[in-house]
Amino acid sequence: MAIRARLANITPQGQRQRFVTGVIALAAGVIAAGVLIVAGVSPGWLTLLFIPFWYGSLGLVQAREKT
Repeated sequence: MAIRARLANITPQGQRQRFVTGVIALAAGVIAAGVLIVAGVSPGWLTLLFIPFWYGSLGLVQAREKT
């Protein structure tokens, strides 16, 4: 069985951009979570944090997998 090398379909610059975007989105999610918790908002509002955490995770995974 031959092992195939994975080819990236994104340039190193695009990979770096997705990584940075992912880190920024995750940081924004953490900061927003802290602000919302300190402000004492209802827990239902914390579900909106799904968006930055999902976006940040997606960016990091895409950067790692070079897609």
